Amino acid sequence: MDDRYQFDPAEVRVLGALIEKQALTPDAYPLTLNSLVSACNQLTSREPVMTLTESRVSAALDALISAKLVAERLPAGSRVAKYEHRLGWEWKLEGARLAALALLLLRGAQTAAEIKGRAGRVYPFSGVDEVETALAALADKYPPLVAKLERQPGEREARWAHCLCGEPVAAAVITDECGAIEVGLAGRVAALEAEVAALKSRLAELEAQLGA
Repeated sequence: MDDRYQFDPAEVRVLGALIEKQALTPDAYPLTLNSLVSACNQLTSREPVMTLTESRVSAALDALISAKLVAERLPAGSRVAKYEHRLGWEWKLEGARLAALALLLLRGAQTAAEIKGRAGRVYPFSGVDEVETALAALADKYPPLVAKLERQPGEREARWAHCLCGEPVAAAVITDECGAIEVGLAGRVAALEAEVAALKSRLAELEAQLGA
């Protein structure tokens, strides 16, 4: 694997979140750092759920900017920087291929059918065949961006995994391809508590504004 394609779990999560939000919330894209942290740590459509700090996401952004996979933007009249991925330019990815990669970055190894079922508004796959075609194109790149894993006992279909953290292998324990262990219930509770705290803070700000 090319050294330029070696990323850690936080960097992979940032890339996946940027791709997803570009499709789901185009009006709010590019993303601010705060929005990106929330996107990385959300409880839905993420496997594993992560609780990345603002400083950890900033460090991931710095690494991805150095790799020319993310760009920082400062909109006119704004003092808040925003971030966007550059996979369309650097890796020539768009449409079905970009969406398939994003789902693997955000949710770990999956079958083509699972990718189609979970795509939602990220990309309207016409069928499993279109997913398979997109995955094959990603696997044919040099170095390959995804790989098809060996079908495990009891599984009806083989799963696909991204290669951005090295050569993926089928694991006996629940991990993502980068080796980040599933945080489980404790991690989900921590992430939920962080979301509640952020909502309370925002509510307090709004109440203060109304009072003024």
